[in-house]
Amino acid sequence: MAKQSVSIPDLGTDDAVDVIELCVKPGDEVAVEQSLVVLESAKASMEVPSTVAGRVIALTVKVGDKVHSGTVIAEIETASSATTEAPAPAVVPVAEKTAAPAAPAPVVEAAPVVAAPLADSAPAVAPAAPKDGSVLYAGPAVRKLARELGVELRDVTGSGPRGRLTQDDVRRYVKQLVSKMASIGTAPAVGSGIPAIPPVDFAKFGAVETLPLTRIDKITRDNMHRSWLNVPHVTQWDEADITDLEDFRADMKADMEKRKIKLTPLAFLLKASANALREHPKFNRSLHSDGENFVQKQYIHIGIAVDTPMGLMVPVIRDVDKKGLWDLGAEIAQLSDKARHGKLMPTDMQGGCFTISSLGALGGQGFTPIVNAPEVAILGVSKTQMKPVWDGAAFVPRKMLPLTLSYDHRVINGADAGRFFTFLVEEISDIRRLVL
Repeated sequence: MAKQSVSIPDLGTDDAVDVIELCVKPGDEVAVEQSLVVLESAKASMEVPSTVAGRVIALTVKVGDKVHSGTVIAEIETASSATTEAPAPAVVPVAEKTAAPAAPAPVVEAAPVVAAPLADSAPAVAPAAPKDGSVLYAGPAVRKLARELGVELRDVTGSGPRGRLTQDDVRRYVKQLVSKMASIGTAPAVGSGIPAIPPVDFAKFGAVETLPLTRIDKITRDNMHRSWLNVPHVTQWDEADITDLEDFRADMKADMEKRKIKLTPLAFLLKASANALREHPKFNRSLHSDGENFVQKQYIHIGIAVDTPMGLMVPVIRDVDKKGLWDLGAEIAQLSDKARHGKLMPTDMQGGCFTISSLGALGGQGFTPIVNAPEVAILGVSKTQMKPVWDGAAFVPRKMLPLTLSYDHRVINGADAGRFFTFLVEEISDIRRLVL
């Protein structure tokens, strides 16, 4: 008999994640790939399977613990020392549970959502002195959140080990302060000083039901609000003539069926956007956290907003400029399917340079998407419309695609956006340019 340790595989991040469920107990017999624990990040729940078969001697974590890649979670007694350990698998995501899941929505049609990193719980602790002179423990992410909300950490009560402050502690303090001030009709002196919306008893007007926000709903709420407050948005509008593009897609129908890959307009938009980012590198930048420098990216990764029963997600397609339309079509379908079934890993939603939010047939005539910070621009795609277009001799029917480009005015000015948008529209309108 031999004893082997099972550790958490690479999560693609250094941030801590929570242990929310133990799937086995000491004394249980487990097989290879059998789930041992369930972890939860800011975006998804993930199962960690066993890499060996045997009897569980001990679990070294408990519900509520925060763990990282490499943390030992179990000791397992195997049949012999010669037992071959299976390669460490990636954690297996599981769909987030919701009270009433909706039917699957179209593949890629959503208002923009920002894919946030895993919940911040950095191990580094920078002590500070509270009012009573004792040591105050709070990680960099907690301090950053407190600065954004205008909260004095010494006023917040910590709920973590040794009184460590968490982001939930800061949010709870702000919520209590807002509720208190709203009850006396005074705006709280936190953050930007924006007065809170007073509570309303909707039940006075008819039957109501209170439904909890899902984790994805909460991430969307927080990130959209943060981006809207921090990024000076400007939005420009244009149309692309996609008549030839749609004719080409119709001609490729037999090839699509043969390859079992659907070439949606999004594949062409991805390729055109990658070309535009390469031609206009200002759009492939981010502001450095020091506020004094730009980060110029040498890669082109593009996020696509996907509507799912659990909320809006933005998986990222990497190296779009190096892939052909068939590759992009296959990857769009694969990532969208993973998103709808709650199987996206955190790494699937990180590293984007630019985002495309397509509302497809639901898009109407246009909308103003919110920049997916720290990116500096986002493309909004609405519903294709047949319009009369003057060709120099007569009005002819053409399929016109409404597009909107929102951008961060700290990095991009109107002339930059005009040149980028003109280039992008030309690429989409003449698909021959996509192969150049």
